[in-house]
Amino acid sequence: MDNSFKSGFAAIIGRPNVGKSTLLNSLLGEKVAIITNKPQTTRNNIRGVLTTQSSQTVFVDTPGMHLSKNKLGENMVRSAESSFVGADVILFLTAPGQNTRAVNKGDVEIAQKLAKNQADTTKFLVINKIDTVQKAEILPIVDAYREICNFAEIIPISALKGENLLHLRENIVKYLPAGPRYFPEGTITDASDAFLVSEMIREKALYLLQEEIPHGIAVEIMSMALREDKSIIDIQANIYCEKKSHKGMIIGKQGAMLKDIATRARRDIERIYDEKINLQLWVKVKENWRDSDFFIKNFGLRSDL
Repeated sequence: MDNSFKSGFAAIIGRPNVGKSTLLNSLLGEKVAIITNKPQTTRNNIRGVLTTQSSQTVFVDTPGMHLSKNKLGENMVRSAESSFVGADVILFLTAPGQNTRAVNKGDVEIAQKLAKNQADTTKFLVINKIDTVQKAEILPIVDAYREICNFAEIIPISALKGENLLHLRENIVKYLPAGPRYFPEGTITDASDAFLVSEMIREKALYLLQEEIPHGIAVEIMSMALREDKSIIDIQANIYCEKKSHKGMIIGKQGAMLKDIATRARRDIERIYDEKINLQLWVKVKENWRDSDFFIKNFGLRSDL
């Protein structure tokens, strides 16, 4: 093994909507995690790989840590906490609130879990969205959070604007051990094609639909195959919702909403695969699936998978 080559895992954790998925995508320079302005968009741990000549960092984007209201939420929190195990660096991501001199209550609870379970793991405090506050407000945030956990580094960034990300990457590598390439050069993520496509469909649904519907949506890829006679990928997928009334909203008047979801998703999928896409969507109802172990597992949302 080349002792000069460094590698390891960096888990990105934090409350919902602090910008974890935006940070992952910005660090990689590629979109591997979907992004919306709705909380709890990320449901699974998603690995993104950044390889240079001297290092390989495997970033793990995680669901937002929150108070669970159903079995799906419980699995999401367990999924986030599972990222602690084996992480060389934990990136504790936060974002400024209205009171920049106060520590968010949810952040205190996360810090307590870290202190209890990962006392010896290297932890960074990463303050995101610094583009939304005045520079003079950043220091009070640092001072407020410094006491809640033993942070090796405190780094303010803007994941959206790309500010200070090079400094963050360099500091992460500094704490990684000498190690192998866990993934072949050129790998951006180990997520399956079916997972990436299902997430792109769900992202468009989250963006277009009303507030009460998105958390009850799941997407299942039924088939995905390249035609033998043409350079076209045929994809068939089901969108599941929890109520019959929601099914009508997802389909829309004369199928307009479902068509919009499919059109927007198809464009994104075509950009990634550089192939023409024939995307067919159906909407089905599975009442209370978020409290069903069977359906949570069937949709690939179990934390122990």
